[in-house]
Formats: sequence, structure tokens, C-alpha cells
Amino acid sequence: MRRAEDSPSRVGLRPAAMSCPPIRLNLVPVNPELQGRVFPPVAPYLVGREKIREFARAVQSTSPLHHDVSAASAAGFADLVAPPTFAVVVQEATLAQLLAEPDAGIDFRLVVHGEQRFTYSRPIVAGDELTANLTVSSVKTLGGNAMVTAESVMTDARGAHVVTAVSTLVVRGDA
Repeated sequence: MRRAEDSPSRVGLRPAAMSCPPIRLNLVPVNPELQGRVFPPVAPYLVGREKIREFARAVQSTSPLHHDVSAASAAGFADLVAPPTFAVVVQEATLAQLLAEPDAGIDFRLVVHGEQRFTYSRPIVAGDELTANLTVSSVKTLGGNAMVTAESVMTDARGAHVVTAVSTLVVRGDA
């Protein structure tokens, strides 16, 4: 059994004198020049009632605003209201652009979704035609992993802001 007083620092050994195997970091090859890159808008996405209902069922939302047109109308909306996380459906097309970027250096097999945030100007409703474009706001390396933060700004057919979806993707360095 080793005692604390027998540790190398206690017996006067310098770190260079200790026998340690070399540490190999499998650094992630994510291109840091992605930061600030703006992608072109994706094709407009027409939000349908059934898509809202399907998504609401998938996230187990029972709010009548997501299922019943009369309830949504009585609450002052033009049509069914999408659950707040519905914006990921539209955002997916913008993230696909990033993942397909030839010089990005992102291996999708190593991607883990780290964080998701939404900032709404108004709720998404059935009948909205949303266009989204993506900007890579940050590329950082942390502990051998890359953290890529991307913002998808979604506007309606009139060009008015509806929601900004921010995703942080962790690209693992442990291939």
C-alpha cells in the first residue's frame, strides 16, 4: 500500500523523473475557419397541421393549441401552434449544410448534440412558410473535443423573424 508521504512529490522527485507513458490526444480536425461562416438560406419549409400534431405527439404535448384548430383560434392564433421545440425540424436542413461542408472537418459519427436554445419573436403556426439560414457563431476546442455553435435564423414569408435556434454540437476527439 502506498502512503501519501511516499508520493513522488514528497520524496523529492521532479515530474521529469517520473516514468509516465506519453499522453496521446486525438485532436479533432474541425476547421476553426468555420467560425463566422454564413450559409445560404435553405428552401422554404411549409408548416402543416399534421406535422405539428405529429411532433406534439412525439414530444408528448397534450396542449389543445397543438391539436385543435378551434382551441388555437380561441387563444388568438391563426391556426395550430407548434410546440416550442418544433423549430428543430426546420433547423435540421441548415445543420445538414454544415455537416456536408467539405472543408468543415466534421465527422458525423463523432457528433453529439450538446445544447439547444430558442429565441422566439412569435410562435410558429400552421401555414407559416419558414426560411432558415445558418451562421457558425463559434468553434472551440475543449479537452480534445470541438464545440461548434451554430445559429439558424428563421423568418416567415414576409421576411419577419420568427425564431432563432442555437445548437452546440460536440465533435468528439475519441475516434
